[in-house]
Amino acid sequence: MNGHYSRFHCCATCIHFEVVKKARTTYRCVRLGFETKPTYQFNCWEPKEIVKRKMEKEQKSPRNDSPPEP
Repeated sequence: MNGHYSRFHCCATCIHFEVVKKARTTYRCVRLGFETKPTYQFNCWEPKEIVKRKMEKEQKSPRNDSPPEP
């Protein structure tokens, strides 16, 4: 699914995202090896399984953005 970006695309939804809780909480990318933030976006994003399922579900369901008829 790499290369398929969506509204879910951010570090917090990636399989490589790690939360490190010590004296202060930090976030890091295990794959890249440096500190990051949950909202950052990188091209190496690989979504977690639950995010993949949500993306597939969203893709299958028809979006009805038009207002309901009276």
